[in-house]
Amino acid sequence: MADNLPPPSAVAKLVQNTTISKLRLYGADSATLQAFANTGIGLLVGISNDQIPSLNQLAVAQNWVKNNIVPFIPATDIIGISVGNEVLFSGDRVLISQLLPALQNLHAALVDVSLDQQIKVSTPHSMAILSTSAPPSAGRFSESFDMKALLDFLQKIGAPFMINPYPYFAYKSDPTDRTLAYALFEPNQGSYDTNTGLKYTNMFDAQVDAVYSAMKYLGYTDIDIVVAETGWPSAGDPSETGASLQNAIAYNGNLIKHVTSMTGTPMMPNRSIEIYIFGLFNEDLKPGPTSERNFGLFKTDLTMAYDVGLLRSQSAGPSPAAPRAGGPVAAPPIGKAWCIAKPGVDEKSLKGNLDYACGQGIDCRPIQQGGPCYLPNTMASHAAYAMNAYYQSAGRKSLNCDFAQTGTLTSKDPSYGGCVYSTVNA
Repeated sequence: MADNLPPPSAVAKLVQNTTISKLRLYGADSATLQAFANTGIGLLVGISNDQIPSLNQLAVAQNWVKNNIVPFIPATDIIGISVGNEVLFSGDRVLISQLLPALQNLHAALVDVSLDQQIKVSTPHSMAILSTSAPPSAGRFSESFDMKALLDFLQKIGAPFMINPYPYFAYKSDPTDRTLAYALFEPNQGSYDTNTGLKYTNMFDAQVDAVYSAMKYLGYTDIDIVVAETGWPSAGDPSETGASLQNAIAYNGNLIKHVTSMTGTPMMPNRSIEIYIFGLFNEDLKPGPTSERNFGLFKTDLTMAYDVGLLRSQSAGPSPAAPRAGGPVAAPPIGKAWCIAKPGVDEKSLKGNLDYACGQGIDCRPIQQGGPCYLPNTMASHAAYAMNAYYQSAGRKSLNCDFAQTGTLTSKDPSYGGCVYSTVNA
């Protein structure tokens, strides 16, 4: 939900410049479907919850496919239809009863036009459909839902079971240092499933395997699991523990590395899992806490919100806070040198410097809560640490401490207590 999104043609061009191979849409906008023609990007087309009741009529489903799918095939690579979102968690018993008939009608409509093998229909679920999720081997679906009928249908047509796992929300409800490392794929002591003896080193795998166990318990082991949504907010309200740029970089970056490594999960080793990271852009009109508007990987001006290695090139342009070529900077001191903010720099500029530096892949964990440089918890202190870390990692050139003329070099070590500002001899 945003009023400042770029046009579909610009979005298509952006995605082509990334390693993203598939994109989930939350609608079937014709301009967007047309924009992605001949791009090679697979599209998962969405249908909203409020459209489900009408799709209980086969004729309506046939018309929907005729109008929203057929005109764009084969130029646009439509790979699936995502029907509703977390319908079973809505609590609307009438809508829930209408979900499977809608899926069946849409599949029948695809069969009519010989697209049922190319395009699969399914529906994404909240993790709340599980009554038990720990340990992963004990994963069970809530008895409130008739999951067997849905799984029978998905198995019959060869469609995946879609889930929306969010370790962020699990961490938010149990905000400890151990839980954070486990959620972010960072080094931690891990967790053992006492039933299987399998060790879990991240929450994502545990959540996915809990769903697999729930399906296995009902007798379904041959249905693929697709992660239709997962992500981490890069900003939040002061009360939203864990919503930060550093954590978003860590979660999404480590998730991408984990999935592309093809290691699978402890229960499904060496298995590729299709994931969709939420979302492509921040949403300035989305209601709720600040975090809800800050799940985007990109800003609406098509620059990166932060870097997790998705761009094939840097043609989208650097962050406005990036060091500027030709900008005047202080001459580097002889010997050791540290980069810090100039006195009197406004907080907005400091935040821009912090966001840019941490977005370049440097280790900003020391300034996260519980880290040795978290206190004093001020923008000036956190920005100074990040600016220096970026300067040291980027080659220790004067230009790397420019930060739009808000940075300066010093020979005085800014380290304090247990907080160490790294440096090497210049």
